[in-house]
Amino acid sequence: MFGIIRPCKHRLSERLQASWLAHLCGLCLALRDDHGQLARTATNYDGLIISVLVEAQAAREDASWRRTAGPCPLRGMRTASVARGEGARLAAAVSLALASVKIRDHVEDRDGLFGRRPVAVGARAVTRRWDRQSAGSASAVGFDTGVLLEAASRQGELERSLPPGGSVLLVTEPTETATSAAFAHTAVLAGRPGNSAPLAEAGRLFGRLAHLLDAAEDQAADAAGGAWNPLTATGTDRAEAERLCRDAVHGIRLALREVELTDRALVHLLLAHETERAVERVFGPAAHAATCRTRNAGPVADGSAHAATGGHPHAAAGEHPHDAPPRQAPPGQTPGQDPDQAPLPPWVPQGPGFTPIGAKPPRPRNLLAGCAVWALMACTCQLLCCEHDDPFSRERREGWCQRHGCDCGDCCDPCNCCECDGCDCCDGCDCCDCSC
Repeated sequence: MFGIIRPCKHRLSERLQASWLAHLCGLCLALRDDHGQLARTATNYDGLIISVLVEAQAAREDASWRRTAGPCPLRGMRTASVARGEGARLAAAVSLALASVKIRDHVEDRDGLFGRRPVAVGARAVTRRWDRQSAGSASAVGFDTGVLLEAASRQGELERSLPPGGSVLLVTEPTETATSAAFAHTAVLAGRPGNSAPLAEAGRLFGRLAHLLDAAEDQAADAAGGAWNPLTATGTDRAEAERLCRDAVHGIRLALREVELTDRALVHLLLAHETERAVERVFGPAAHAATCRTRNAGPVADGSAHAATGGHPHAAAGEHPHDAPPRQAPPGQTPGQDPDQAPLPPWVPQGPGFTPIGAKPPRPRNLLAGCAVWALMACTCQLLCCEHDDPFSRERREGWCQRHGCDCGDCCDPCNCCECDGCDCCDGCDCCDCSC
């Protein structure tokens, strides 16, 4: 359950992005409060789905599900509203237990630094402590992490006893059981016992999807290193693995339709859309989606390219809408100027490099002050993780993670191939999970 869900900010509306970050920061702070600073390293995107599910099912009549957190370097030293309560605590306990299992697997496989004896000894001590801590915090919200640890122990036994050519679904069963139990318990915390069965099914399929995607991503590296891989051991080719993954995504969508939710937008986006994008990252886009995009990129039957390109006339030849050449401004008008405004006089300097009328250019810092501010921002992660003012020019810039961490690809390609009816995470274009 690490790294399957990777929502890009360009696919989230402002409200959903704020909610997503609230759950991410809430998980991190719950790990710190319940288990110490080191436990914050177990923060992961997939684990916070537990917190999202609990809040989405609960009847929220007040602000008890949120609290204001103090400044954090990863937020540019700004405060934020973060998730709290039993959902965040359950997500923290599950994430810590799964992190313990993952570290134990690395130690047993002697991966990288874990092959060194001093590192392995320290890692085993950390896993034992995390097992105790996760069990204690989970019991406080009525969940037994023994289900997760028992599934992890069965995983090793299944791998060692798997007959040649056995079904790959035998290998994914422990992961399915663990995620199913965690998903189902969110219904108990939210007071929606009727949701337990469909959430257990969604969790089972999510666990299968996570295991298969991890195996498909690591197959080449495992073959090169001589490590055990479930797809290779069972003789499952990539086409069959892709079919199982896409079936799991479809099953998750069907299960979510039976779940009674107070606010389903973020849950739907994460479990119905981001899971499909995870499959596409590993196996490539589905054939029907590629055909749909190709069809919509060309001219329509009546010869008009507007409907096929979502209003971008330059995309009729297969161009991405954002690659279209910019519109030329009328004479005497600067690019981007409101056409209702009067044109600028000819003696006013215009064009690239000139500041618009009324805007005062930022005053740059000198070398010494700029270096001092740069060092401070680097030490607090502001240069990497968030939008910031340039330490020298004071111009507004995106962080390195924001510039290079986006995998949205053609998220604005207009297509109507979504299987969802009445998709309520839509916010801005025909592609139901895009808000660009």
